[in-house]
Amino acid sequence: MSFWNATLGAEIRYHQAGAWRTRSLEAGSTGEHVIMIGGLTGHAEGFVHNVLPLAERGLQVHAIDAIGHGFTDKPLDVTYHAPLFTEHLLALMDALGIERAHIVGQSLGGWIALHTARHHPERVGKIVFATGAGILLDDEESRRESADVHTRVRDVTKKAVDAPTHDSVRTRLEWLMADPSSVTDELVEARYRIYTLPDSRLAMAKLVAEQPGEENRAHLLTEAELAAIPHDVLVLWSDQNPTTRAEVGRRAAELLPNGSFELITGAGHWPMFEQPEQFNRLVGEFLAGHGA
Repeated sequence: MSFWNATLGAEIRYHQAGAWRTRSLEAGSTGEHVIMIGGLTGHAEGFVHNVLPLAERGLQVHAIDAIGHGFTDKPLDVTYHAPLFTEHLLALMDALGIERAHIVGQSLGGWIALHTARHHPERVGKIVFATGAGILLDDEESRRESADVHTRVRDVTKKAVDAPTHDSVRTRLEWLMADPSSVTDELVEARYRIYTLPDSRLAMAKLVAEQPGEENRAHLLTEAELAAIPHDVLVLWSDQNPTTRAEVGRRAAELLPNGSFELITGAGHWPMFEQPEQFNRLVGEFLAGHGA
């Protein structure tokens, strides 16, 4: 299904989130607010198969381009560490008059969700932490694996953004998927156009160096910090995630006081895109219950 058909009835809107113009794919006019945030160099198109199904559950859904991503502003006078992404998220919520929102965060988006809940708990409702980044377990093996994941994500992303071509963008996207055929020509073209925007060419190297960089690891959430997050959190993993093992997600769910764990089958790092029916059912039931 094309992006166009998948989002018929949704709207692309731009909001002034503090100093930063921010793009959002939105659907739903009543109910609680849900903000969906993707991974490093990701964009709202990653959620094209989820916005309308979740809105049909009676939710107001906003799939956004995080600061430095997609068609949102990409400033050069900032540091792309976890606090900046939280600042941008809160500025967007303030601009929309949203006091409290559920957050669906995939990869980097999951890190943003947990970081925001840790430091501004009153602004966050339920959290979906989908193949999430930003957690650091105590054992030495997990610490080594975490450092290795950051290095691999940085390196594979850098290859795609330094001098983007359709082939390099496709390779990066196929790395995310369990089934390479999930990467459609339309998805490649969308990401290629984003990577080649003038502001992307200026800011992308800075983003890719700083967000998975060593200094940002100071903002990783430890086991003690996870245990201090009281929110309902659905830790959602996939059986073929190429970054972090499902066991890390299971452990995070155990540490979170109100955490639960679900595994989506037949998906890589983007379960919301590869297996939208499983994703929408689990997330919809978690956020809004069984009924519409």
